[in-house]
Amino acid sequence: MAQITAVAAARSQDVRRSLFWILGLGAFGLAFSITTTAAYLPPLLHQFTTSGALIGLVLGAEGVFALLLSPVIGPWSDSFHTPLGRRRPFMLAALGPMAFCLLLMAFMPNLWTTTLIVLAFFFAYYVYEPPYRGLYPDLLPPSTYGRAQGIQHVLRGIALGAALVGGGFLLKLWHAAPFVLAAFITTAACAAPILFIREDGGHGRVFEGVRAYFRRSWDILRDEAEVRRFLLANAAWEGTFAAARTFVVLYVLDGLHQSKSISSALLGAVATGYVIAALIAGRLGDRFGIARVIFFASFVYGGGYLVAGLATTWHNWYFALIVPVAVAGGTVMTLAWGLLFKLMPKEHRGAVSGLATTTKGLGLLLGAPVAGLAIDLARPYLHSTDGYQILWPVCGVPILAAIPLVYRLMRVEQPGKPEPTLG
Repeated sequence: MAQITAVAAARSQDVRRSLFWILGLGAFGLAFSITTTAAYLPPLLHQFTTSGALIGLVLGAEGVFALLLSPVIGPWSDSFHTPLGRRRPFMLAALGPMAFCLLLMAFMPNLWTTTLIVLAFFFAYYVYEPPYRGLYPDLLPPSTYGRAQGIQHVLRGIALGAALVGGGFLLKLWHAAPFVLAAFITTAACAAPILFIREDGGHGRVFEGVRAYFRRSWDILRDEAEVRRFLLANAAWEGTFAAARTFVVLYVLDGLHQSKSISSALLGAVATGYVIAALIAGRLGDRFGIARVIFFASFVYGGGYLVAGLATTWHNWYFALIVPVAVAGGTVMTLAWGLLFKLMPKEHRGAVSGLATTTKGLGLLLGAPVAGLAIDLARPYLHSTDGYQILWPVCGVPILAAIPLVYRLMRVEQPGKPEPTLG
């Protein structure tokens, strides 16, 4: 496959569409790895501890790395000029450690060694992600952000479904199988943007220092009001997503007392809704405004979680409710970064991408531990679900609380015009 450049993408509709898919493969690999870790590490950790709060802390530690690394890696990738480009050197450096940690994750003999490997994986993950996110506004015109994020989230949805459903079946065969598969798939998918995209290498290598990068990130957070509102909403969305993905398998198995087959079917329904959202959300966002679509979808997303908190036993007709809520949630997550791309200053794309990953880290740091603690506290009172019922109201409240922030962004965003067809 020939390497694709931003210039070629601007000249050819076919090449630009190929660029969407190649960029999206990075998200596919990241989603497959983090979904496998979040969904199937808790059952492994459950062998070492029964504490939901402790399991939540291990998974929530992801947020520490997002908080500490992203404000440095993001702005550094704005000024890191090499023959390979600005963003891709960081992505390349992270690729091997991510694969290595995934391979070892299921073979650790106790809680503490498993935790060390998981922390190393999170470190590599957040070296890769902020520069990868910065490639999108570097290479694509603003009028295609919605479609580009739609394609990215189609691939994320496929990764989500494959990791959740396929991982569930593999887990029955061999406890390490989901992690071994994730190591190989993550390496192949995350290598694609590094191999098949060419970016401007710049004219000199620059490192301004960790303190300078933290200061620049802080200045952007202080001065850019719209970016700041987005970051607060993003922390709520990511915290909810982290809490749900961490405990959903244990909710089905221990809370509703269902089999792994039901768990896989439920996760498959969620992935189906996510893919449906990815197919339609991008064009809706480009036509009507990304913030407007997120605004209306948030009511269904957050409200659906509140309703889910009423369930104490499993019924198959729940699938009819799960899919629409998954579509709404997938719409919010699909369009979030496209909205940020419209708000970020051109000269600080890497820095703002790093800040967004930082607020994602804040959500991760709080989401899973808070949900785990809530489950532990609710256990004496919600006997029928062993406390897991409380998970869904805990997830729904942040989504609904972010709606006023999205409303403010809806008022400042101008819907993009459709991209003209080029010869």
